[in-house]
Amino acid sequence: MAQIDATTEAIASEPVKQRGVLFSLLMLSMTIASASAMRTVFSPVQEVVSQALSFSDFQMSLLQGLAISIPIGLLAIPVGRITDRGNRALLLFGLALLWTAGTALTAFATEFWQIFATRMLAGIGAFSSITVCISLVADLSPPEGRGRALIFLSIGNMVGGASAFAFGGSLLGYYTNAAPLVAGLDPWRNVVLVFAIVSMGLTLALLTIREPARREVTGEASSLSATLHALWQRRALLAPLFIGQVTVVMADAAASIWAAPVLERYYGSTPQEFGGWMGLVILGSGIIGAVIGGISSDLGHKSHIKGGILIGAVVAAVLSIPGAFFTLMPDVTGFAWMLLLLLTCGAVTGLVTSAAITVLVPNEIRGVCLGAFIVIGAIVGFGVAPTLVTLIASGLGGDQALRYGLAITSASASAIAAIGFIGALLRARKS
Repeated sequence: MAQIDATTEAIASEPVKQRGVLFSLLMLSMTIASASAMRTVFSPVQEVVSQALSFSDFQMSLLQGLAISIPIGLLAIPVGRITDRGNRALLLFGLALLWTAGTALTAFATEFWQIFATRMLAGIGAFSSITVCISLVADLSPPEGRGRALIFLSIGNMVGGASAFAFGGSLLGYYTNAAPLVAGLDPWRNVVLVFAIVSMGLTLALLTIREPARREVTGEASSLSATLHALWQRRALLAPLFIGQVTVVMADAAASIWAAPVLERYYGSTPQEFGGWMGLVILGSGIIGAVIGGISSDLGHKSHIKGGILIGAVVAAVLSIPGAFFTLMPDVTGFAWMLLLLLTCGAVTGLVTSAAITVLVPNEIRGVCLGAFIVIGAIVGFGVAPTLVTLIASGLGGDQALRYGLAITSASASAIAAIGFIGALLRARKS
């Protein structure tokens, strides 16, 4: 009788447990969406900001790139260390407060250095949260289902970026003709402030998340030096994987930051006109890429092919090369389809890379490993890529050559990414 009661209790508790996991995954997806939106909301309004405050393309590249990469470069490893050792749910709540505050303060900043500082504050939370969320998802799912679980984060990331363009462009048009949310603020400032208010609501909802038990703890590393040594021992695999993913971030960052100015300068489109379909492109690429990346990584992991978890990343990186030429398309339709291809491939490689790290790297060094990826990705992808586009454009003739600088940067980064992922796959096959 006791055996029957125990079995009945276990069966009854299983749906409750699954519902709890699903709720946590949805909350983490919403958190990543909020972080992505706060990071991206400056993009659809940046041409308006540039004209209103008389900022050059070079200054805008610093606001969109270096302002975000500096704090990440300094704090990603410490955040990764806390992720491996501390309460991740509480850490995530604190990071959300940071990116919400940074976004809100941007609405009231008037000088270049002030906006630079507020963008830094937003960047600290928005990028560092990725490490924490991936770590939490890994402990909410078994290794064989981890790729599909990470789909929630990938879709959340793209939903946030899509919302920034779709609602950002619409709100800009609305506040251009309507009464401002706060008297005296320019339309673009009202847009940023609205996003900050929504983010605050989502931040408070994070208080419902609880810390899950940690999986795959091996006791391999206890101190930071031991953690770094353990990662160094895996350098033959991690180095090409770093190269592949960082250059993908570089291509995607350059595209997401400079796509709006290219549309306005060369295609005569306004934020109100391209905001909606740009949001659909970002959202569609996120959903398609997440599904493909999640399924391919799980199938690759379950297959008998060594390193099979990385096959999807290799294919996606190769396909992203033609997508990098979206700025050279003769019309907006071609622009949109090629951008969709580039961003979809980026979503695939991002999810596959995250899944590979959660499977191949032990729990107690996983956060530092992810933090290291984010450090390099932020410095190279967001710190270098936007400015590199402007430098190449200047060499080709100035601001009017922006589309060519963007195409060259994205295509070169995509080609290097393909080489990196192929190298990681070959190394994984030997391991």
